[in-house]
Order: sequence, then C-alpha cells, then structure tokens
Amino acid sequence: MEKAIITCALNGVLTDPKQHPVPVTPEECGASAREAMEAGAAIIHIHYRQQGEGKGHLPSWDPVVAGEIVSAIREACPGIIINSTTGVPGPDYDGPLSVLRALKPEIAACNAGSLNYLKLRANGEWAWPPMLFDNMPGKVQDFLDVMAEGGTMPEFECFDTGVVRSVEMYIRHGMARQAHYNLVMGVASGMPVDVNFLELLMGYLMEGARWQATLIGRSEIWDVHQRAAELGGMLRTGVEDTFYLPNGAKTRSNGELIAALVECARAAGREVASVDEARTMLGLKSA
Repeated sequence: MEKAIITCALNGVLTDPKQHPVPVTPEECGASAREAMEAGAAIIHIHYRQQGEGKGHLPSWDPVVAGEIVSAIREACPGIIINSTTGVPGPDYDGPLSVLRALKPEIAACNAGSLNYLKLRANGEWAWPPMLFDNMPGKVQDFLDVMAEGGTMPEFECFDTGVVRSVEMYIRHGMARQAHYNLVMGVASGMPVDVNFLELLMGYLMEGARWQATLIGRSEIWDVHQRAAELGGMLRTGVEDTFYLPNGAKTRSNGELIAALVECARAAGREVASVDEARTMLGLKSA
C-alpha cells in the first residue's frame, strides 16, 4: 500500500495549557513539532494562541503572532509542511484570511459546511451555550479564493455527512480544483467515531481523492485510526484531538501520539512517508 502521510495536530483551540501538554509559545510549538517530526509526522496542523500571560488558552488571528509561531516550527523542522487553521464562527473572518495571506501555508483547513456545535453534560445541561459553526458557500468561497491566491491547498473539514457530500458540489461548481477531505469524527453533534461509519463514508468521497480522519475522543479512537490506516487514508493525531494513548494512559506529548499512529500504519503494512515524499505525493512544491 501507499506510504502513510502523517499529520500532527499540534495544539488546537481553547484547551488550557495549564492543564494539558499543549504548546503555545513559538519556542514550545517549535520543540513539540520537532518531536512529532522525529516520530514520523510530515505535516504540522497549527492553531495560533494569544501570547500574553494567562491568555494561552485563547485564539489569536494576529499575523505577526502566527508568523512567529510558524517561523519557529520551520526553523526547528526544516522542510516540514504547514497546515494552518482557519475556522471561526460568525460573519467576521478577516483575521484568518489575513493570516492566510501573510503565511501562504502549503495547506489550510477549509471548513466545508455548517454545524450546530453542541455538547451535553452528564446532568443534561449544555456544556456551553449552543452555537452555530456557520460555513455557508459564500464564506467557503472567500477562503478558497485567498488560498488560491497564495498557492495553498484546501483541506475540506467535514463534520457531518451532508458536508462530505457538499465537497463534490464545490468541485463540480468550480470553487476548487480538487477534493482533499478531512473527516472529523467525535464532535458530539457531528459524525461519530465508529469503524462502520468510516467505512460507509468511503462510498461518498470523490474517486481518487485524498482523505484523512480526525478522531476526537479517548482511547476508543485507536481502533478507528487502525481502520483508517488499513483503508489507505492519511493519518492524523495530536493533543488537539486526544490526550489518550491506545492503552488508555494520558499522553505526555505530541511525539508519543504520533509514535502510536506510526504503529497503526505499520500494522496495516504501510511505511511512513518522509516530508519530501509527502510533498511529492500531495503535489506540493519543494521547501
């Protein structure tokens, strides 16, 4: 089978670095990315955090902050592929567009549809006020246009089956040239982390398109990671998605999670793509 391209989801959004091993500063992000790269990651998916004291759990769309973080990662990890976040609810998304224009990352997330973002506590109360993560086609087009300007490949983030099916419509409508799916499973109001569900989704992807599964949860996610490896997908994990290793222990770092994902690839009979190999496989320019 084709070599597995592995992405490290470095830090995510809002998770408190005082409670979890989440890198925030440029130095922390560079060091964590290096550990992930040495373990087998070819791509670093990055969120940007505010740098002030006590604000590391809050997102930042300051292009200067984002640039310092990405520069630290590139310095620590020569040739690494950067995958930038863009997701933001609401009508004001100038911040992520500005970051895209400034950084011109090789890949960027493109949230491909809307979702009622919900979660319940055990007592039946909402874990947070119900919110709409809105991504109407006009908003999607705005992101795709800026990505096209900078030579950035869009990675379509799909939180539900209708969003998966929408991607083909975007391609056929001429909004983007190719489909590259990220099947996000584990958000409480989105697609579940389930082997059978992942297999079902394979029939709704455009022929020949690359895909990966983002699996959010605890140790139960690892059976689905294994199946994703067996089905030929790109692979992704990191402290954005989980804090738990296959044996149920809490991870100490992104490197430990990536090492576990490498074992999934090898158990499926696949070797892991180097950074240069991943660039060639994805059709990206040389670093």
